[in-house]
Amino acid sequence: MKAYVFTQYGGPENQEIQELPTPEPGPSEVRIAVRAAGVNPVDWKIRQGHMREFLPRDMPAVLGSEAAGVVEAVGQDVDGFAVGDEVFGSTASNSGAYAEQALLSAAATARKPAGLPFASAAVLPVAGATAYDGITQLELDAGATLLINGIGGGVGVVAAQLARDREITVVGTASEDKRELVESLGAILVPSGDGVAERVRQILPDGVDAILDLVGGDSLRAVADLCADRSRIVTAADPGTAEEVGGVPIERDRTSTVLDAVVALVAQGKIDPHVNETFPLDDAGSALASVEAGHARGKVVLEIG
Repeated sequence: MKAYVFTQYGGPENQEIQELPTPEPGPSEVRIAVRAAGVNPVDWKIRQGHMREFLPRDMPAVLGSEAAGVVEAVGQDVDGFAVGDEVFGSTASNSGAYAEQALLSAAATARKPAGLPFASAAVLPVAGATAYDGITQLELDAGATLLINGIGGGVGVVAAQLARDREITVVGTASEDKRELVESLGAILVPSGDGVAERVRQILPDGVDAILDLVGGDSLRAVADLCADRSRIVTAADPGTAEEVGGVPIERDRTSTVLDAVVALVAQGKIDPHVNETFPLDDAGSALASVEAGHARGKVVLEIG
């Protein structure tokens, strides 16, 4: 099979297309013919080696963490999936999604509704499910105020829509060039950068009830004081800084239960995954570069097969 891999930890100079053997599914895994793969910041962070201590990879390692496609083989003890099923899910341990074939974890795989494009389904296991977990964890009531720090990416786009559906007022930090996208989500854009907290207070003088952080670092430090109850600061990006300011890391569910819930909302028209850029597998480097540079609005997807 054709796959886009990295050959050692480091920068994009270590990425290339290779021909690899077709993987065989182990216990609790399914193999799919990939039709689409989501491109996420976690992909380049894994390539850089930021997660090698708890996510070690054998080289060459196929990039990518989520995919949608058609089941071609099932491993031992897998129930509920059969050859020919259209599914989407998270990649299995030591597998990747930027390839013609990929192994998915059966526990983190769900059926794709017939009318949903593969590209839309492919971006739900990471960004969609992370957003769902974060909004669920915050337990905000209708009328509450939520700041999404870094609203313009894939997680932020879905989180804003989930919050809007629950009648939560959303303000989001992002660059000015993402204003149209942010306002289309029913959220209020607050341009990021120096003075961001003051700009939020011009809109919400009493601050916010909660913060969903998708950036971390100094960007999180800059807005933390806006939230009186620091336990209502949840991060998907930087647990260390969140702890420093009194917040907590996101609690990920990582099961098909969440995927079923998210895809149902997509099918009902309550969530638009906002797939804004698609690339062929041969141009995976450009797709990942767009995400790594932080320029992507919404989601970037590889379309394969």
